[in-house]
Amino acid sequence: MTVTFVGAGPGAADLLTLRAVRLLGEADVVLYPGTYLDAAVLSHCRDGATLVDTQALDLDAIVGHLVEAHRSGSASVRLTSGDPSVYSALTEQTRRLDEAGVPWEVVPGVPAYAAAAARVGRELTVPLVAQSVVVTRPQARSSAMPETEELEAFARTRATLALHLGITRTRELMERVAPHYGQDCPVAVVFRASQPDEQVLTGTVGDIADAVEAAGLRQAAVILVGRALARGGGESWLYSSTRDRSG
Repeated sequence: MTVTFVGAGPGAADLLTLRAVRLLGEADVVLYPGTYLDAAVLSHCRDGATLVDTQALDLDAIVGHLVEAHRSGSASVRLTSGDPSVYSALTEQTRRLDEAGVPWEVVPGVPAYAAAAARVGRELTVPLVAQSVVVTRPQARSSAMPETEELEAFARTRATLALHLGITRTRELMERVAPHYGQDCPVAVVFRASQPDEQVLTGTVGDIADAVEAAGLRQAAVILVGRALARGGGESWLYSSTRDRSG
């Protein structure tokens, strides 16, 4: 049987893809990150499926469950929060599966930063303001960042920043980006986007840390930083009324 890594989106049960819902309904074993997902996501699983919360497991234990499912002839789904292409430990898990001779595939999901942008009603790329989005994280109790990926290096581009896994360090992060974005640059913080306990905070580089600390946010939040959030800027050439569409 093939192990399927499925992006569970930002956590809402109705923000999974149709393919994800089908696979959950067919799976015999489902591994899920209980820290990040609304329990309603698991309502798509069939009755009798074995559900394994991975929040207390290390990688070897997680892969052990997947290998065991494969060898017993059980269909398994490894749910990841958001999309498997970002901060999902997909690489480490699939390396281990390859070594064990277990086939696998990947089904994408809605990224957390996209859900956060949707919640605040903002496009992250606005003509003449920002045409790039940098998805990154700070280093804390985590693996080291490559030396070429310092936050200040990204901030110098003034692209829209989508900062993951850094909510407890908001004040420090804003101090680091302030020289490049300015104290008045818009910021949005979305905690558990799309879930029942979602919280949205808006402010600026200069004051958002106060709001985050007052709200007591400690995890599962995305910080969006950039002038694109102000909704100013130019208009797209692609949809311009003066564009020559004859060719």
